[in-house]
Amino acid sequence: MADILTHHCPNCGGPLTFNPSDQKFHCDYCLSIFTVEDIEQFEAQEAPPTAESTDTGVEEKNTADDMDLFLCPSCGAQIVTDHTTAATYCYFCHNPVVLSGRLTGAFLPNKVLPFKIEKEKAISDFLAWTKKKRFIPKDFFNEQQIEKMTGVYFPYWVIDAETAGNLTGKGTSLRVWIIGDIEYTETKVYQIFRQGKAKIQHLTKNALTKNLQQKMVEGVQPFPIDQAVDFHTEYLSGFQAEKRDIEIAELSEQINHELTEYTEDLLRDTVAGYTTFTPNNRSVTVEKQDNHYMLLPVWLVTYQDATDKTYYYAMNGQTGKVSGILPVSNKRLGLFSGGIFAVLLVIALIAGYLI
Repeated sequence: MADILTHHCPNCGGPLTFNPSDQKFHCDYCLSIFTVEDIEQFEAQEAPPTAESTDTGVEEKNTADDMDLFLCPSCGAQIVTDHTTAATYCYFCHNPVVLSGRLTGAFLPNKVLPFKIEKEKAISDFLAWTKKKRFIPKDFFNEQQIEKMTGVYFPYWVIDAETAGNLTGKGTSLRVWIIGDIEYTETKVYQIFRQGKAKIQHLTKNALTKNLQQKMVEGVQPFPIDQAVDFHTEYLSGFQAEKRDIEIAELSEQINHELTEYTEDLLRDTVAGYTTFTPNNRSVTVEKQDNHYMLLPVWLVTYQDATDKTYYYAMNGQTGKVSGILPVSNKRLGLFSGGIFAVLLVIALIAGYLI
């Protein structure tokens, strides 16, 4: 069973949503504003179970192999999600809903990096970005399309590690000078040895297997991980969230490879002042590794063209870094090309007349 949770306003009972601008929680009905401490204190005082934390006892059924059906705790409407969705909203009453049962136990995030960019700014920045591109279909800019922009918390593994490494190799120092008509070359050969320890912080790895979304969320890195806070479900209110489906063990080989490369690069950077350096032996040991499961913020827009091809746009919800490929209207491109051809034809005719 999955607990279906909506955080309600302590004053009027309306649904609360997280506001990135002030990092607080707002009620759109009575306009009250709360901190996460205010909400948790209020909910702790309420006699369980209450409306804001309702175990409906219904994870109704699997509607398909990859879909689940829940009931909205506010209006009773059916909410369809896939297995990795951890927060969404009801399409009927628009109340934010957190499927808290998917964020407990081993799936409880250690940290969450709250959204810092509001939807209005995300849309504004998105439109500014698109205006730099040419030949985009006109319907890409209509209000209905822009309103599809969605804030999503994606799951990541964030790794902090301490490593120890050794590096040996051969260095050469070349000196050339000329006396009279004679050129002299002196080559000195050195045995190089480097040993050291490294601290590698915030190695960030995607924890969701959906291939298209994976490309998007990787394209907006890096995130300011040091600004992440302890996880509370309140931060998900008003946004969507995904639960991880990649475990850290599945990434171990990739993580070890990257930690080894980073450590070797740091050792290699200490070898300076030689004409050439050829490494012989390298070894790296991971002495300590801390794995943190985090939810990180991304604004998303998707668009389907006339051929049903889907385009994706993503923005880092903290830094504003963007990633994506925009659609091209063949009609607008054709008109532009035709215009160029017409101009060239006129120029050619004028040139021919002058000749």
